[in-house]
Amino acid sequence: MSPPLRVTIVESVASVSREAWNAVVAEEPAPVVRWEWLHALEASGSAVVERGWQAKHLLAWRGERLVGLAPAWLKFHSMGEYVYDFAWAEAAGALGLRYYPKLLVGVPLAPLTARRFHALPGEDLLAVRGALLARARALAEEEGASSLHVIFPPEEEARALEAAGLFRRASLQYHWRNPGFRTYDDYLSRFDSKRRNQLKRERAAAAGQGLTLRTVRSHELRAEHGELAWRFYEATASQNAWGPLQLSRDFFHRLFATLPEAIELVVAERGSTVVAGAFNLHGQKRLWGRYWGSFEEHPFLHFNVCLYHSVDDCIHRGLSVFEPGAGGEHKISRGFEPTRIHSAHAIFDARLEEAVKQACRREAQEVDRLVAQSERIAGLKAWTPKP
Repeated sequence: MSPPLRVTIVESVASVSREAWNAVVAEEPAPVVRWEWLHALEASGSAVVERGWQAKHLLAWRGERLVGLAPAWLKFHSMGEYVYDFAWAEAAGALGLRYYPKLLVGVPLAPLTARRFHALPGEDLLAVRGALLARARALAEEEGASSLHVIFPPEEEARALEAAGLFRRASLQYHWRNPGFRTYDDYLSRFDSKRRNQLKRERAAAAGQGLTLRTVRSHELRAEHGELAWRFYEATASQNAWGPLQLSRDFFHRLFATLPEAIELVVAERGSTVVAGAFNLHGQKRLWGRYWGSFEEHPFLHFNVCLYHSVDDCIHRGLSVFEPGAGGEHKISRGFEPTRIHSAHAIFDARLEEAVKQACRREAQEVDRLVAQSERIAGLKAWTPKP
């Protein structure tokens, strides 16, 4: 008879061996749940108490063997989550409630869908998730948190959390899907003539600007590419009213040193001079766009670096989905389809929870409307492979 499950909490992923942690998350394709990613966030000072992120990772054990986990954080603000609840915090204040801290299950600064409650292959996922979720609820109450939030779980996990008593929220991202394209022209063939010519002109702009684009990945990456990724991120963040930079230079250098197999860098160059680029993550079947930046301003440069080049590369490599990141309705007209994104929540004050639930119901109706509207705007033709 196997030992019963017990759940502990650690305040740093460094408290767990890399091998044990990664064995538990081995079946999740998104690299942001790997030990190396989380360690880079913590060790670089990017996700630490001073920046409003206090690690409270949940670990499930059978005896001395790690069999389950959920990355979790006590949060003292709502920045860096991309499931926006600022209005919820304001509503709490209007009721005389303190909204922060709150307990978040997810990954800082990573708005991409990935399983949040993990079980070692061969373990009973339902039992492990139940134990981790129960401990998360208890931890939130012990810490005086107002609420529990699970961000960017896959839909089936969000539904399981809803069945366990949390309420679901729906929001939108825009994802490119590959129905079996063999060439970039196959991708263009889904658009009407006017839109197709527009996309061709936009992509051709790079050559007219004297720029060439290429992707550097895996074994080709060097330390200087980590510095480039930081410069791209810094260049974009400094131009926006996002407050202070949330990721440090050291985060990128650590990541490129420890997780190069999951990283790629798109670079736009004029001769040997890098003009712009994007830092992406990749799996066997999926590409995730993360950060981009440019050191010069050119028409359509963002579209070329962040969208068209990687769409072509996904087709060439046979990837099935490209998630270019949060936001961006401009992606619809370029073949990126509206995709529902899920989160699950529990708020411990009944008045606030009921008000938020009602808001989420209205929001879900709006998401449904926008999905239908976006599909009409995109105007994509059905596509089937030619024999």
